Amino acid sequence: MEISERLKKLPTQFFSALVKKVNNAVAEGRDIINLGQGNPDQPTPPHIVKALQTAAEDPKTHKYSPFSGLSELKHAASEYYKKQYGVDIDPEKEVAILFGTKTGLVELPMCLLNEGDLMLLPDPGYPDYLSGVVLAGAQFKTFPLLAENRFLPDYNAIPLEDKEAAKLVYLNYPNNPTGATADLKFFEETVTFAKKHRISVVHDFAYGAIGFDGKKPTSLLEAEGAKDIGIEMYTLSKTYNMAGWRVGFAVGNQNIIESINLIQDHLYCSLFPAIQLAAAAALTGDQSCVEELVSLYEKRRNTFINAIRQIGWNAQAPKGSFFAWLPVPKGFTSEEFADYLLEKADVAVAPGNGFGQYGEGYIRVGLLVDESRLLEAVDRIRKLNLF
Repeated sequence: MEISERLKKLPTQFFSALVKKVNNAVAEGRDIINLGQGNPDQPTPPHIVKALQTAAEDPKTHKYSPFSGLSELKHAASEYYKKQYGVDIDPEKEVAILFGTKTGLVELPMCLLNEGDLMLLPDPGYPDYLSGVVLAGAQFKTFPLLAENRFLPDYNAIPLEDKEAAKLVYLNYPNNPTGATADLKFFEETVTFAKKHRISVVHDFAYGAIGFDGKKPTSLLEAEGAKDIGIEMYTLSKTYNMAGWRVGFAVGNQNIIESINLIQDHLYCSLFPAIQLAAAAALTGDQSCVEELVSLYEKRRNTFINAIRQIGWNAQAPKGSFFAWLPVPKGFTSEEFADYLLEKADVAVAPGNGFGQYGEGYIRVGLLVDESRLLEAVDRIRKLNLF
């Protein structure tokens, strides 16, 4: 028995290879400080856990959910967007419930693209974007995210033939892996670009709650006309430390939302209802837990960036997300430097080339350990005399 040619074409899972290296080092008894992951280290807030427990005790939640999800969660998503961004969302027509946004991002090309259709992807970018391209039988071109352009795409630099051929583009701000953010002006430019070239836009808003220096990340849907051309995907994984719960939602263009619901009708019977009710409680409840989480990440960011600058490692502080994007020293490729840190300092980081061609020359550091471990990691690197 052989697997299908389509599955054979799937990209190698970048993060699984990274995890294997770290696990092998840990199995040798080494004290690894793992800064290569993107898995939140804090627990889900107690009131959300309690909401799940209460809902799970109700026999009504033990049955199948409606195929498109519970109305309670859709209304909660609508209420959340109104409170957080001032955006009106029709809960029944402009919300799709997702098994985490990774699922939505992978399945969406199958909703909107035919065999051979072109989509545009950021470079560097989240590696799993490519999975959806392969499963849809689509083609893709990348556009570079460069430091000199604040890691924003330059739409004018994208070849005209690609803009005219493309049917879908993915964006992600606050950005993984660079930590860059986008403002309203950029999203207004995006709407103009998309309308001119008849391209659908998907904004991966996974880190939408995590902005620093008193600046709240901007939603694509805050831009006038955004719902005409696209959707935004929002996950509860990062905002509420619910990564293992696998719950998120898409909001925006009614036709795109309808296509997501259609494909999911054939793939799932929607999420466990108790998880959906707990997610609704997270979105509509007290948001002080989110404020505390963002403050924690900002303190870690400040501690880490100050420490690396003291050893001569100059890098820009991220404006959002829980990642830092750091240049590698001369004489190393991204992967060589990541392997060197793991071998010589017992510090794991993600090599930038795993996020695309323009990730070469960088590593990604996750601020997902406490400040003392971040400082210890920097001290271990200091002893290598690289800077």
